Amino acid sequence: MSWAAHEFENYFIQRHVGLKVSFLGIVTGTQLPDLFTKGFVYAADNPAQFHRGWPGVGPTHSLMFGFVFAVLILAVTRSRSWSIGVLLGSWAHTITDMGDTAGTMIFFPFSLEPVSISMWKHSASEGAYGDAAAYYSSLGGVGDVFWLVVVLIFARRALAPSYFREVVVPADPKVWGWLHRRLRIGEPGLLFLYWGFMFYGFGRVIAWIIYARSPSTDASLDLRWGGPSWVEGNDISDAGFGEVLLRTGIGGVLFALFLFGCWKLFINKLWLRGVDPPQVERGRGLSAVFSHEHG
Repeated sequence: MSWAAHEFENYFIQRHVGLKVSFLGIVTGTQLPDLFTKGFVYAADNPAQFHRGWPGVGPTHSLMFGFVFAVLILAVTRSRSWSIGVLLGSWAHTITDMGDTAGTMIFFPFSLEPVSISMWKHSASEGAYGDAAAYYSSLGGVGDVFWLVVVLIFARRALAPSYFREVVVPADPKVWGWLHRRLRIGEPGLLFLYWGFMFYGFGRVIAWIIYARSPSTDASLDLRWGGPSWVEGNDISDAGFGEVLLRTGIGGVLFALFLFGCWKLFINKLWLRGVDPPQVERGRGLSAVFSHEHG
């Protein structure tokens, strides 16, 4: 599992999709796989199996899970920007979590085989604090820092106040407008909320690194592939490389055919009756967006 990468991914995705996608939709998507499950993982008899396997809540970390939620949002709200945002956010979460030893069943239900590159140990069996110590003593913590650097270098424009005014708010004027009108939150407050996920992710990285390196944890740093060595593996699949490749390949083909069939049967119709965010002249500030919404 990833501890802070999911927060940083939000800004990287937003920077590359721009006005067509809701930032808040992306955030919702990146939080969905763990939203209803993470609190129960540490209490499970076999946390890795419960979190990523089947039987268990492993289907929440699949491409199908995000797809279903995205279609439901499109059908209910008709918002294309929210639908795409939830889809991209959820899929980013699922793919990122392939980094630990448990992996994710990305093509569930067409394949129950977890796909993993086993960079670091899935360590939920150590409990919440033991999990954090193991994660930030391994390449998992390096991955979080990597995503932070990626955002600061390649997506730093997405953190600029001008980007928030000209792209983020116009892409989702109803929600930002509601926060502005109902809760009386001004532009500085809204901008702080937008930056909040970045602050939260950065704070988690710093705090957990300090905790993992404190003498009380007795956690040694192990940056080898598949570390740390002092944690049990938590690999929920006993299949060989060939079996994983075959099952995943078949699952991927069936999933692609399923998506194509759904598009032909009903998603295309939902998409055509869906709506994009209203076009607002860029550079006119938040007031223009909110006044446009009223109009």
